[in-house]
Amino acid sequence: MKRLLAAAALIGAMSASAVAIELPAEITKRGSIKVALVPNYPPMEFRDPATNALSGFDIDLGEAIGKKLGVKIEWQETSFAEFMPSIATGRADAILSGFTDYASRHEIASFVDYLRSGPQFFVQQSRKAEFKDLASLCGKKVGASRRTMFPAQIAAWSEKNCGSSPIQFVGTDGSADARTQLRQGRIDAAVQGNETLPYIMDLEPGTYAPVGEPIAQQFTGIALPVKEKALQQAILEAVDALIADGTYKTLLAKWKLNDNGLEKATINAGQ
Repeated sequence: MKRLLAAAALIGAMSASAVAIELPAEITKRGSIKVALVPNYPPMEFRDPATNALSGFDIDLGEAIGKKLGVKIEWQETSFAEFMPSIATGRADAILSGFTDYASRHEIASFVDYLRSGPQFFVQQSRKAEFKDLASLCGKKVGASRRTMFPAQIAAWSEKNCGSSPIQFVGTDGSADARTQLRQGRIDAAVQGNETLPYIMDLEPGTYAPVGEPIAQQFTGIALPVKEKALQQAILEAVDALIADGTYKTLLAKWKLNDNGLEKATINAGQ
């Protein structure tokens, strides 16, 4: 009898766990969540050079979320320009691709924030002695992806701190292009998210050196259609469950993102 009661209690607990997170009917019927990404932002998402398989923190996190929700993740490669249209038109259910939560994007998407980051200046290691602090960047050529908010953040920092010798901003076609121009000496410094810099420095040891601390704080989030409140809640609860059971912490350590972790997921915390 005790065994039967214990078994019944276990089954009840498992059932309660299974229905605790409720997905939209369409996704439950399909058995999958369609997730858009651009795999060119290591260590967040990229293709493993050895296997060409999708890899990175976001990939691991997405798969873990899928397991928590009992559905598969259908990864859909697209372009950055198609991110917002893809969820606005229903081609994708979500964007999980190192995508920053900005208030300007909230009209189309709601974000479940799962990571903190910030724009980080860095220079060539060979010129590190020239850039002992952030003030030494004033008047210099600084490159960053023109598709991000980095240009505006760099301009705001420069206006506040550089006076009559502002930073000369150079727009690039992404963070990889910024690093190429830096190595070629076409710019003096570059900016990219501090969540990616340690990984890049490990890939190219002795090449880059960070300067100062990040100049702003921002949140990386899973972008979801504004009207899909049930999906937003399901993803939020799944991320919090991964934080609670230690999976999230393990993934942060795996991808050297310990300094970027959150204690709890939030919705639309970006400014």
